[in-house]
Amino acid sequence: MNMIHEIPLYSTYIFLQLHQLVYNSVYSHWDSSLLGPPLYWFPSLYESYNTNLGRLMEAHGPRLLGKSYQDPITSFSTFHNFTVKNPEIYWSLVLKELSVWFREAPRRILDDTDSSIPGGTWFPGALLNISECCLLPTSYPRKMDNSLAIVWREEGADDLPVCQLTLKQLREQVMLVANALDATFAKGDVIAIDMQMTPNAVIIYLAIILSGRIVVSIADSFAAKEIATRLRISKAKGIFTQDFIVRGGRRFPLYSRVLEAAPNLAIVVPAVGESINMSIRKQDISWKDFLTRASQLTRPHEYSPVYQSGDSITHILFSSGTTGDPKAVPWTQLSPIQAAADSWAHMDIRVGDVMCWPTNLGWVVGPILLYGCFLNGATLALYNGSPLGRGFGKFVQDARVSILGTVPSLVKTWKNSHCMDGLDWTSLRVFASSGEASNVDDDLWLSSRAYYKPIIEVCGGTELAGSYLQGSLLQPQAFGAFSTPTMSSGFVILDDCGNPYPEDQACEGEVALFPLRLGATDRLLNADHEEVYFKGMPLYKGMRLRRHGDIVKRSVGGFFLVQGRADDTMNLGGIKTSSVEIERACNQADDSVLETAAVGAAPLQGGPEMLVLFVILKEGTVSDPESLRMKFSKAIQRSLNPLFKVNLVKILPEFPRTVTNKLLRRVLRDQIKQELSVRSRI
Repeated sequence: MNMIHEIPLYSTYIFLQLHQLVYNSVYSHWDSSLLGPPLYWFPSLYESYNTNLGRLMEAHGPRLLGKSYQDPITSFSTFHNFTVKNPEIYWSLVLKELSVWFREAPRRILDDTDSSIPGGTWFPGALLNISECCLLPTSYPRKMDNSLAIVWREEGADDLPVCQLTLKQLREQVMLVANALDATFAKGDVIAIDMQMTPNAVIIYLAIILSGRIVVSIADSFAAKEIATRLRISKAKGIFTQDFIVRGGRRFPLYSRVLEAAPNLAIVVPAVGESINMSIRKQDISWKDFLTRASQLTRPHEYSPVYQSGDSITHILFSSGTTGDPKAVPWTQLSPIQAAADSWAHMDIRVGDVMCWPTNLGWVVGPILLYGCFLNGATLALYNGSPLGRGFGKFVQDARVSILGTVPSLVKTWKNSHCMDGLDWTSLRVFASSGEASNVDDDLWLSSRAYYKPIIEVCGGTELAGSYLQGSLLQPQAFGAFSTPTMSSGFVILDDCGNPYPEDQACEGEVALFPLRLGATDRLLNADHEEVYFKGMPLYKGMRLRRHGDIVKRSVGGFFLVQGRADDTMNLGGIKTSSVEIERACNQADDSVLETAAVGAAPLQGGPEMLVLFVILKEGTVSDPESLRMKFSKAIQRSLNPLFKVNLVKILPEFPRTVTNKLLRRVLRDQIKQELSVRSRI
């Protein structure tokens, strides 16, 4: 018996203080520049054999690596390098681990013979429907009709049992909606979703793809202007939305905000109950009336999927660029395979797991979570409400969540508010964290909630359909650091002249990705893909490297830390946003403002990136920084996202510029970084 489980849960705070003291004492004289980041979690050889990747390595490592193979921990880096150099072999093995079924099998896994296609052609000749793959029972991974597909709870129902949906029930609901879609839209239509990530949203998402249509996912926090931009770019024929959003015990209108974006058609889903209690436009349809269009069929819960080639678009997401409109990023039938495989290999998701990650289908984590569960035979856990309070934590406890995804700002709120005190999170075996830089004290608190289980850091991109940096359960872990490139993914770090640093050298620079990556984009819908990702990038071992934009530091010992963006986008609360978008909103916020420059700055102690606005005032005008800060916050909340806020305003007489008058935001970032460093020493 593990005696630690007999300790009352209220004592965990005392043990956290003790363990924090031990951690800080052990590493009090630790020099990270010489020794790498301090480690807090170490894999056991026994447990490594039972991980997904460990099992695969034990089964195939001796054959693939020969006498150099020892065990999953010792040989991890060697095996990773093998997967980068031999992606066809790796993917032939991993496909057998996932719930992926081809209507017509591909001629091969990867065709990289055409030098004009730097990312290669994956699964040529394949026909499939990735939504069907999520819904069908399989013998391996073991998914049965009575397997739990989704568990969820509505905010405020903390004392009620967790709601459940089996795989069969999910499939029947998806097929009902697919039939209703056929009665409402044409094949191939683009249809948007602007909802909270509820069971209904997941059902609608899968039904759109099952029926051969394309999803446009829009985060429910966006302002009307941003919704309208995404509807325009995608040419969406309609949108699924909610009457209102339930969060923190309050109801926030959503349908009325969507109407400001002037969609052609809206299907309005009730946030609570089965019917909406509001008037809607004449051309719009209530959820109940929409489903009636299918229920009149003889077999409303049966549907024949539309099979498409692997490169067919299924989903359009958006990623902020540095100028103008956000980039429209298409996912294909194959992108979800990459997303699910990352979860399989690095988070070790498997049959029987229950995974929860507060997110939205409008952010890349939403579909990664969905496919990571359904293609691995795990259960998707959804909480319809605010993740900031105890209600969410009790749901994690009651649903027996085993893998919990977070963002650092969320963890900080939980820790500081003590809202999770006394809850039992001992079902958790893995945490995941993404979106922004982590804080050591906050991560130590989070890990302690489940008796110091590991936190897998995740860093990737919408256009990659997953991550390029993660942690691994086969390697020691350090708080806030990444221990490895993802399986079959490789990259180099470039110096200021664009030359790759040696692979074993501690360094810092812009990351450049190897181009052969399953699921990564080969096109953008409103921009030149070649220009955005490949133009001007150096060759490396015969490969045209792919631009990503992150500044990455490689430490002694081979750990990685993301230092920010090389371009002018920033990461605010896990949301990538361009400086230009923020500046456009703030330039109109006050009559005294001549020009603004927005930069992101990471706090020295870690945590969410701060938004700093530099301002030049019009000649003869006066304004104070605090007044401008409040006006700027209101402007970006109104125009971009109600979750954004300005942390600091600095008034300058002029901005640093190049000889061609280009604004040097990098210089301003360095300036505020230096100022924050001086403040911390004071």
